[in-house]
Amino acid sequence: MTSHTALSSARAHRRIAGALVIATHNAGKLAEMRDLLAPYGIATISAGELGLVEPEETGTTFSDNARIKAVAASAAAQSPAFADDSGLVVDALGGAPGIHSARWAGPDKNFRRAMERIDLLLREHGASLPRQRRAHFVSALCVAWPDGHTEEFEACVDGTLVFPPRGEKGFGYDPMFLPDGHVRTFGEMTSEEKHGLPPRGLGLSHRARAFLRLAEACLGEP
Repeated sequence: MTSHTALSSARAHRRIAGALVIATHNAGKLAEMRDLLAPYGIATISAGELGLVEPEETGTTFSDNARIKAVAASAAAQSPAFADDSGLVVDALGGAPGIHSARWAGPDKNFRRAMERIDLLLREHGASLPRQRRAHFVSALCVAWPDGHTEEFEACVDGTLVFPPRGEKGFGYDPMFLPDGHVRTFGEMTSEEKHGLPPRGLGLSHRARAFLRLAEACLGEP
């Protein structure tokens, strides 16, 4: 994955200062984003807490949709806004569910059903061995300002899908995702193990990895 850092290395990054709107209505994402921002002393309020309308995600990439959410929240709140768009990319399924990861869970956010669907499709494709069940969590982050300036970063974490799902921690597809080099799924890891930043954590998750790139460019030392 190519980060916006590499694409825009010729220009200076804008620093984040003051309050920040977190452009999400997802409680799990909100908790992770607040955990990541806490060491930097950034005050946050979510789009949900502000009663902002969720924009239609019409992009064709994770970066597109992160930008749509951040720009909409920034314009509505007249404040810098931070958005994430992330999802599960499964090699054997041609990259699905990808940017539609949340939609596969349906309006009732039933990710257990979504995980069952993925496992069924994998078995229909004859993907029973771990090497046939490769997957990647991708996270694209965008910070937008009311004047239209944006900063964008992307990262991923590689792993294998297991079934049945394991663990009750995390959210979304975490219980079926086994990151490379580990014996526990994201659903079996504590929040600090999954996305805690150094020196306390390893910055393991896709969102933590993207955030480390953002922090280096826009936040400095915690």
